[in-house]
Amino acid sequence: MKKRKIPMRKDIVTGEMMPKRQLIRVVKNKENEVSLDPTGKKPGRGAYVAVDVDIAKRVKKEKTFEKAFHVQLDESFYDELIKYADHLQARQELFGNDQK
Repeated sequence: MKKRKIPMRKDIVTGEMMPKRQLIRVVKNKENEVSLDPTGKKPGRGAYVAVDVDIAKRVKKEKTFEKAFHVQLDESFYDELIKYADHLQARQELFGNDQK
């Protein structure tokens, strides 16, 4: 039986390569709108951050996505990211890393 290759992506904060399922995709579209991408399929330039509340808080403090995408972002975007990371982290602790 053929072993399935796990897609890996780099965490924009730590630089660590991780399985895609353990990361949150953030995307900037052609209109320069930055949003969370729970499906991983939104069109635009994507960047990934680990499903970890502490790292999400670091993203807010360092304004990581403003630097990566060269845009101004509202505090509410970062608050939404932290809340989403918290939600996913809780799910992973309950169900394991295969949940998305």
